[in-house]
Amino acid sequence: MAKRFLSFTKGYRILTLICPIMVFLDVIIDLQIPEAMGNVVDILYKIGQEGYTPEMIRSQLMINLLKMLALCAATLVVGYIASRCSAIASMGFGANLRRELFFKIQDLSFENIDKMKISSLITRMNNDVSSIQGVYSNTIVTFIKGPFMLITALIYALEISRDLSVIFAFALPAIVIVLCVMGIIAVPLFKKMLEKTDKFNGVLRGNINGIRVVKSFVREEHEKQKFDKANRELMKMDVRTQKIMLYMTPIIMFVIYGCMIFAMWRGSDIILMGNGDLTPGQMTTFVAYISQVLSSMMTVMLVVLSMFMAKASVSRIGEVFKQEPSVNDKEADENAKVENAGIEFRNVSFKYDSAAVKNILEDINLKIEPGETVGIIGGTGSAKSTLVQLIPRLYDATEGEVLVGGRNVKDYKFENLRREISVVLQQNVLFSGSIMENIRWGDPSATDEQVIEAAKAAQAHEFISEFEKGYDTELGQGGNTVSGGQRQRICIARAILSKSKIIILDDSTSAVDTSTDAKIRAALRSEKFAGTTKIIIAQRITSIMDADRIVVMEDGKIVGTGTHEELAKNNEIYHEIFVSQQEGVLAQ
Repeated sequence: MAKRFLSFTKGYRILTLICPIMVFLDVIIDLQIPEAMGNVVDILYKIGQEGYTPEMIRSQLMINLLKMLALCAATLVVGYIASRCSAIASMGFGANLRRELFFKIQDLSFENIDKMKISSLITRMNNDVSSIQGVYSNTIVTFIKGPFMLITALIYALEISRDLSVIFAFALPAIVIVLCVMGIIAVPLFKKMLEKTDKFNGVLRGNINGIRVVKSFVREEHEKQKFDKANRELMKMDVRTQKIMLYMTPIIMFVIYGCMIFAMWRGSDIILMGNGDLTPGQMTTFVAYISQVLSSMMTVMLVVLSMFMAKASVSRIGEVFKQEPSVNDKEADENAKVENAGIEFRNVSFKYDSAAVKNILEDINLKIEPGETVGIIGGTGSAKSTLVQLIPRLYDATEGEVLVGGRNVKDYKFENLRREISVVLQQNVLFSGSIMENIRWGDPSATDEQVIEAAKAAQAHEFISEFEKGYDTELGQGGNTVSGGQRQRICIARAILSKSKIIILDDSTSAVDTSTDAKIRAALRSEKFAGTTKIIIAQRITSIMDADRIVVMEDGKIVGTGTHEELAKNNEIYHEIFVSQQEGVLAQ
């Protein structure tokens, strides 16, 4: 996994290497400043002493002050270069990671995504990637600067006074213990916080997607309470995590300032007693080194702590990368093309979870001839949608085989198979952009005239023309600026535009009136679609009664096939549906 994460530095490795070089220079420069400060103190201490004239002292002060000014300017330049390189490299690393993660999600099957949950994937794309990106930035700058500053400043401090340096023997272990204790407490809390973030994103996504339903059922207060609960749970967990960090800083600063006070007390004693070679300037320099040594120690430990906290994010993203798509085309024939629109199910059974006892589909045998129009009807939960999703390999059959064009669907590359199958699912999905752009998803190279022709066949042209901007009308996210029936017709137009050999309409006219439904079916029966196989799943018998053949399903099994007239006479389930719907029409 480490090797994979290192691959995300591609394109930014030179900048990543520049950072440590600049950091080393920055540390060397930083360590010269306390020495210059100490020299200034010692020079001032010589005022009034024999052999030191005011002009000499002023000259030496000016030299050291100019040296400090030059050092400050140098550390500014070097620090800027290091920070800029770090920012670009870490942002590039994050962009590469997010890109590969997105591409991986695109390759996952429906089954993989169902198991991982969309809200969790969104959290991993945002929060977890940002966490890892932050650690990367800290590693190439802070984590390198900290140890180098710690070791170098400690050496300088020992050179000044071994007597005073004994304080580090107590201060450094104290900081390590504090940070380790905080880390042991904080890491599990951070993992729980990510889980709460997943839950929060799930509630938020569900509410926004279903805002029309919420308002229709006047459930705003219920949703506010549900959101507030998830929000408060996330806030409490976040506060608990932040408390650990808040306690950490004052405790460590107490240790640092305590060490400074001890050093000044002990150093003053040595200077006043005259039993050592410590000067006031050296004591000033030593106190500055205390801050650098202990601050560096704290920085290193904080970066290590952030690494441990990011370990949860690395693990969560690693879970996505480790996912093998349950449906893939690795063994498919590159040259296999769908020659005709024939479809066949041979002894097909299916279940979403391999550990499940009962199959969703059971022993399905069905052959559909090229150009045939087949209607599928059945009660809710009869697995009608599941059946047709096996054709473009949105899922794979657990047992048996599905054939398209006389070949097992597993023999085709996804692109070659799915290019010839247009599916309009129950959940009509439109994307942000214009109506023209959404319909053109069916064929990106289609002309405006071809788009309009497809819209006419889907009975969408009329209502689109009524919009002020026509086909250039912008659709909101999910197409929420148009009605359910209009969304369905735009999606059908998209499928028609693709000129696929097979068109599957999964209850795709449920939101349109019977007259419009009839016109769409009439368009699909035209000579233009003579060689196209049409599979229409419907709840209304009127939507499929003129099909060449109708398949009746119940509890995942085919319980009847035939024309409308044959089934109305001989199939009890179909007859009951037909009678109940006829009674409903008469009652109106």
